[in-house]
Amino acid sequence: MKIVLTDAQTVIDDLVTADCLNEFGEVISHGLLRYDEVAEAIADADMVICNKTLLNAETLRLAKKLRYIGLFATGYNNIDVDYCRAHGITVCNAGSYSTNAVAQQTFALILEHYNKVARYNQYVQDGRWKRSPTFSPFVYPLNELAGKTLGIVGLGTIGKEVAAIANAFHMHVIAYNRSQKEVEGVTQVGFEQLLSESDVVTVHCPLNQDSENLFNKETFMKMKPGALFVNTARGGVMVEQDLHDALESGHLGGACIDVLHIEPMEEDCVLMNTKNCIITPHVAWAPLETRRRLMDIVSDNIRQYLNGTPINIVS
Repeated sequence: MKIVLTDAQTVIDDLVTADCLNEFGEVISHGLLRYDEVAEAIADADMVICNKTLLNAETLRLAKKLRYIGLFATGYNNIDVDYCRAHGITVCNAGSYSTNAVAQQTFALILEHYNKVARYNQYVQDGRWKRSPTFSPFVYPLNELAGKTLGIVGLGTIGKEVAAIANAFHMHVIAYNRSQKEVEGVTQVGFEQLLSESDVVTVHCPLNQDSENLFNKETFMKMKPGALFVNTARGGVMVEQDLHDALESGHLGGACIDVLHIEPMEEDCVLMNTKNCIITPHVAWAPLETRRRLMDIVSDNIRQYLNGTPINIVS
């Protein structure tokens, strides 16, 4: 069996390898194929394992032997599911592997916004504390999380974990979800109410037709003045120009984002150097333990498929 990895370097490094896949057949690992290279690279593959490679009618057209696509990811919007279904290709994702990691990054970003750890460290490293007239210089304003309202958009596994952490910080937690869910310590509200009441709005929903560009000029203007917007989900849920404008106008107090529409960031990305905007390079999912867990899930998905009992099927 020939197993082709199309964008291995997005998951694998010296600490996390794909050696666990060798038991299933010959593994051909490509670091990061360009779109125009994919079709030929997978032409004789029995299985394709990818993270963000676009697999559609064009890139799959030569893969006549292909019967299985495994994802190094939970989201599968890069896969043409209808095409795969029509051609008998099973698609399996890796759900819930990054729950703790993304929730942790969400609060790392929120805490950085309110506690200014990096900015105060830079203040010290620049020698400014040595020249301070007081032992505790109030250079950057700090705020407590306790008592603030956190609005969660999407109550999946990550949203629920974020809610649990928020409750530990004694925040008031409200959430918007398409279906009603009973989650301890969370009050489910309508989307408009969440926007108007939340001190912090954090997004944890998948990217689909309902969520694409959900956060736009109109949405941001409905948010509480001075509120913080956090996005560790997908760049496509927000309009970057509108977020830039809401921050530069001062309507929003800040934004903390880990994802963009186009990644890596483009040279002319409008959010670069935007006021009160913290950006990390799509690493919320990437701790060492998380990637090792991901490899175990991907491997187990293949094993179960070959045993005739496939799991985590999306198509």
